Amino acid sequence: MDYLKEFEHPSSRFRGAPFWAWNTKLDRDTILKQIDVFREMGMGGFTMHCRTGLNTPYLGEEFLDVVKACVDKAGALQMKACLYDEDRWPSGACGGAVTKDPEFRSRYLVFTPFSKEEGTGRKESESISAAKGVFTGKGTELARYQIELRDGRLAAYRRLAPEEEADGAWYAYLEISEPSSWYNNETYVNTLNKRAIERFAETTHEVYAGAVGAEFGKAVPSIFTDEPQFVHKETLGKAEEKKPLILPYTDDFEDSYRAAYGESFLDRLPEVVWELPDGVRSLTRYRYHDHIAQRFAEAFSDTLGEWCESHGIALTGHMMEEPTLQSQTAAISEAMRHYRGFQIPGIDMLCDSREYTTAKQAQSAVHQFGRNEMTSELYGVTNWDFDFRRHKLQGDWQAALGVTHRVHHLSWVSMEGEAKRDYPASIFFQSPWYREYRLLEDHYARVNTALQSGRPQVRIGVIHPIESYWLWFGPKEQTADMREKLERQFQEVTEWLLFGLLDFDYICESLLQEMPEGNDGKFQVGEMAYDAVVVPGCVTLRRETLRRLSAFAAEGGKVVFLGEAPTHVDAVPSEEPQRLAEACTQIGFDRSLLLRELEPWRLVDLKDENGVRTNEYLSQLRKTEEGYLLFLANGRAIHGEDVPEARKLTVELPAEYKLTLLDTLTGKRSPLPAEYHGGRTVLQREFYGQDSLLLQLEPGRNPAGQTQKQPSRVLVSPLCHGKGYRLEEPNALLLDQAEYAVDGGSFQPCEELLRADTAVRKRLGYPADGGNVAQPWTLEEEPYEHQVSLRFTIEAEQNVGRVKLALEQAALASVSWDGEPVKGKPEGWYVDPCLSVLPLAEVTAGRHTLEIVLPYHSKSSLEWCYLLGEFGVRVRGRTAVLTAMPADVGFGDLTNQGFPFYGGNFTYLLEVETEEGEYELSAAKYRSPVLCVKVDGEKRGDIAFSPYRVSLGRLSRGRHLIELTACGSRINTFGQVHLTDEELTWFGPESWRTGGDRFSYEYQLKRTGVLAAPMLFKLI
Repeated sequence: MDYLKEFEHPSSRFRGAPFWAWNTKLDRDTILKQIDVFREMGMGGFTMHCRTGLNTPYLGEEFLDVVKACVDKAGALQMKACLYDEDRWPSGACGGAVTKDPEFRSRYLVFTPFSKEEGTGRKESESISAAKGVFTGKGTELARYQIELRDGRLAAYRRLAPEEEADGAWYAYLEISEPSSWYNNETYVNTLNKRAIERFAETTHEVYAGAVGAEFGKAVPSIFTDEPQFVHKETLGKAEEKKPLILPYTDDFEDSYRAAYGESFLDRLPEVVWELPDGVRSLTRYRYHDHIAQRFAEAFSDTLGEWCESHGIALTGHMMEEPTLQSQTAAISEAMRHYRGFQIPGIDMLCDSREYTTAKQAQSAVHQFGRNEMTSELYGVTNWDFDFRRHKLQGDWQAALGVTHRVHHLSWVSMEGEAKRDYPASIFFQSPWYREYRLLEDHYARVNTALQSGRPQVRIGVIHPIESYWLWFGPKEQTADMREKLERQFQEVTEWLLFGLLDFDYICESLLQEMPEGNDGKFQVGEMAYDAVVVPGCVTLRRETLRRLSAFAAEGGKVVFLGEAPTHVDAVPSEEPQRLAEACTQIGFDRSLLLRELEPWRLVDLKDENGVRTNEYLSQLRKTEEGYLLFLANGRAIHGEDVPEARKLTVELPAEYKLTLLDTLTGKRSPLPAEYHGGRTVLQREFYGQDSLLLQLEPGRNPAGQTQKQPSRVLVSPLCHGKGYRLEEPNALLLDQAEYAVDGGSFQPCEELLRADTAVRKRLGYPADGGNVAQPWTLEEEPYEHQVSLRFTIEAEQNVGRVKLALEQAALASVSWDGEPVKGKPEGWYVDPCLSVLPLAEVTAGRHTLEIVLPYHSKSSLEWCYLLGEFGVRVRGRTAVLTAMPADVGFGDLTNQGFPFYGGNFTYLLEVETEEGEYELSAAKYRSPVLCVKVDGEKRGDIAFSPYRVSLGRLSRGRHLIELTACGSRINTFGQVHLTDEELTWFGPESWRTGGDRFSYEYQLKRTGVLAAPMLFKLI
């Protein structure tokens, strides 16, 4: 398909559909209004995603009525209303409805040196959002073993007869997961049981089909499955240690294993746990991991994929723990096997990580199964101050590696209670920059028109090494070195090829044997045909893989054995791989050697001024009817982003092409001058840090012509002095520390409110808060049996006028100021409708007392409050004092100029006097998601990416008002203002509740605002 006709004005098909966090009681009118916000932001739709706090019965009549209303509105607006298949995550339990039936509850095997009668080694189940097993002692005995270790290796073992006694026996128990509040006081599902997943489809997918099935494939294009997994595998640390181990297992595993391999798994279970003597690899261990992988894929992804295919809706989403060989082996066995069931395979990318392996695995499956889209759940866990620069960098490198369906993490319906700590930022109306987000969405929509057009051009395949890793999944003291080697090689070969601009696909051996074999001299894998195949230090290959490689080599195909040749076939020692390596190409595990061998299949190159290939850029090349489309993007994180630096790079293409620049930020197309040498096309171009490049390549040459001369930039002046500033919302004083009392008792010393809440909950016997609780919709209404009084002390250096109070649960609160009751009614809201604004009092110089009394029960929480008004704030240590509103500000950190907690948009008013001419504004040093620029009231553009310039257009002679708006981020308003760990990258609910050296009562604020004076340039 060719979608470039939509390049200038892309439709919703190519636009993002964020996770829309349904985290409160659903109000139909509120929900429908929020769809308009998505549209305003440039989104193509939304993904209706239940999160902690949902207080409308999941998949009940009221819930489905809201879903239907959203689908109707999305259809009317030509937007996408995407479904999500679970109440929170991981997918499979239908909010606990499936696992009310014990038959479908998650199961696992406990291998332990302790009998359940002894009680040693038992643990209580944790309430977490992952499938982790523990030894509860409530399981059914499957087998007992006599174990003999010699030098930490399995010298001998045997399975004991039922009545046979033995000293030091090890036990195998089948356990069923215990109920957990995370699964609404049920359990996770048995993802190895096809019947359980069919029940999941009955309770979830069929319900959605009944409600909105008529729109499947139209307004409802997809359903997202999130982090399916089995109970995570464990290994021993030291071989001699005595502790229970957890392994995924299910009731009929012994039967299906015997049917597959003709032997008993339980007879040989110890080989999964310990290493064999003399370095021998265990065939049983290999077969166990492979059989678990197959049981899981068949039960979960195949079942749901078949349901979706038959109902005209795409299964999308991502698996649990995709990035490393270790993480895949432990949680899912292997990722790629599952993608056969997905109509739109996907990934997630949290904490701004660079998981190239994760993306490349999914992209490879997209290519091989002939899919045209790939999902990413992106931007999650990046915090309030994650700016547009980093949004673009993260989005660009993922686009280069195949992502076309962007599911932004996260857009909250509400910020009430724990929701505001649910992995911010909220990419929604709560963030002051939300109206500017169309800049990014337009860019990605245009990129996607190209990356969904044509067919991928990939000439190199790489055998995935996951099955070799399984052989070494034993005690860490004996296998850590080899595991680390395989892991390192996996990461290295991925990056060597990607950043060497030799695009490739991973070849999953379990999928390969299911696909037909080509006969045209290419290595056929589904829809892809490769000219060269790399075997990257694998220890074992499947028999079918070896046969196809041999046939490919015999027909003249290029097979490169990178590093040592495999020593096993189907996990059995064999010299056949070495003989094939000797007949093909075998090189050391070295980047330069690998790139040299694959050079004949290069499709694009990018070099610096010295002719050295870059090591930062990723590429994607697609063939269309007219020629090719080439996308280049920076794949590395940028350090020192405040100083814009242009790199003069050379794009080299192996044939002559007429080049057209497809400008994804403007939608414009323009021919690019190029040079032609020896049948090659050479393009010289400057690249800044966040730049990407989309080119259309058509056979032929660009007409010879003079390169358009760029105007010179002449500095007029730095804009150091202004005409003041403007706030988009009132200034804020954070009220996060108070004395507190329970049920009219004595007040406790001043404490941070989340810590006070923890203390109150402990005193009242309530479970700790933090998000891992049963959903409100599953719980009975609870009377308020207690009350908590909060007493804040507020100091003002001088009279600051009338102030207001923003707080949650305002309708239930009793508020007094200096002992006088506050009786005013709420006047609107602050940041989010959950924060009602109450008129408070006139604040005079001196010390004041604000007291808030709140009813309290097990579902309550003590949340930060905010004093709002026209005042300044000065912070010293853990205290904050009200001051007069600053008369003016300078360029520099706003937290030191009266606005430490202000999170709204801040506009600098700058008056300039100019001669007539073309002008440009530059502002490189700032801490703001994006800067917006107006001249004389007219929007001129945004400063979001290096080199941080915006054209002011042609200005007449005279004075002009420049409005430079630094959009706010909420980082110092709702962020982790007491967190001392500046290296933390996981910004989940627990990052607000740190202790020890990671907590400080003294405020730990982030710099905000424009930190250095912008520069005015005249273009001549």
